[in-house]
Amino acid sequence: MVQHGNVLGIDFGTSNSAAGHLYRGEVRRIEWAPGQTTIPTTFFFDYETRETLIGEPANAALLHGRDGRFMRALKRVLGTGLMHEQRQILNARVTFVDIVARFLRHLKARAEAQTGLTFDRALSGRPVVFHAAGDPREAQAENDLRACYMAAGFRDVAFMPEPQAAAIASKATERPGEIGLIVDIGGGTSDFSLFRAERDGIAVLANHGLRLGGTDFDRAISLGQVMPLLGKGTSLRKAIGPGLTPAPVAIFNDLATWEKIPFLYTAQNRRMAAEMTRQAERPDRMARLSEVLENELGHEVAFAVERGKIAANADRLDAVIDLAEVEPGLSVPLPGAALGAGLAPFGSALADGARETLRRGGIDGADVGRVIYVGGSSLMQIVSASVRPVTPRAAHVFSEVFTAVTDGLILASQSGGWQTARP
Repeated sequence: MVQHGNVLGIDFGTSNSAAGHLYRGEVRRIEWAPGQTTIPTTFFFDYETRETLIGEPANAALLHGRDGRFMRALKRVLGTGLMHEQRQILNARVTFVDIVARFLRHLKARAEAQTGLTFDRALSGRPVVFHAAGDPREAQAENDLRACYMAAGFRDVAFMPEPQAAAIASKATERPGEIGLIVDIGGGTSDFSLFRAERDGIAVLANHGLRLGGTDFDRAISLGQVMPLLGKGTSLRKAIGPGLTPAPVAIFNDLATWEKIPFLYTAQNRRMAAEMTRQAERPDRMARLSEVLENELGHEVAFAVERGKIAANADRLDAVIDLAEVEPGLSVPLPGAALGAGLAPFGSALADGARETLRRGGIDGADVGRVIYVGGSSLMQIVSASVRPVTPRAAHVFSEVFTAVTDGLILASQSGGWQTARP
């Protein structure tokens, strides 16, 4: 029998994570700094000190230009062959299972230091789908995540769909009989849970998920607004004979993809960029690509895109993507209209996801009384603008966007109603 304090609820996210436990019937989240209950899911491997930095210290190391390798969005690698490939990082050959385990071990150690308890079991959130329903990588992704927890020192781990956890935390019992829809848009996935509120809890009517999240928003903005300034779309003179040929797009696609950036800084890619610069119709633009690869600025570009996205979403008239790290004075205006146009296809996908969830639950959209938004990317205007027409009579709530999943996992971890998931 699990005793109070033995189970740690963990929301391991693509961009941010959180953890906590139930103490005397109350949710207690772990603090990573005073008043801060979420931690960036980031890593920095410092080449000089040989340290592995996690969370805000990792972000700060990148910001201050320390020499090392930065990683983010590793949750999106779960289920792929990359998880088990060995790579030389600092003084050791490690896999992504080892790296994610370091992060989870950090959460565990911090929780135990703050509470004085030993957490040997975890209730972890997971997306409804890591990749896609029926995809053979689905089972492997959960097995990979389980292996990370085991390597981090947990004795056992169970999994719960993240939007279902958010529904548990929604205080739905205060409105028995109401139909609610959780819309959970994280860094890597979009998840939906349809539920009916009951006096003693919730009844989940349907879960649904898409492999679509904030990092996909960033990628679309980067490809549309930034990569053309780095040479995407530039024609190259043929090495033999007259005529032009389009520049290869693969390197730009990877540079716009958070989880692929750390692997771009190879001698082969640097030589390719230098050769394309010599052959380019616009060598000034292609030279910027060489600059990014030579000085390993891919994550600086990605963070600039993310900051510009957030500013444009807030309807700031001065919203720009500041690329001064690449070239002094270089920037891209990002008005709200451009942001909306770039993200429009995602809005259609999210509306379809909400409709499919309702279809699976046998509920008409007009009967949904409350839509609860969860996850940092749910604050993008395109999200609620897409869901509102699907649920025309619902109230739309944004109260616990960053912590609802964690709170629900904490509550569920001590309810006795969860079972350990097995391969």
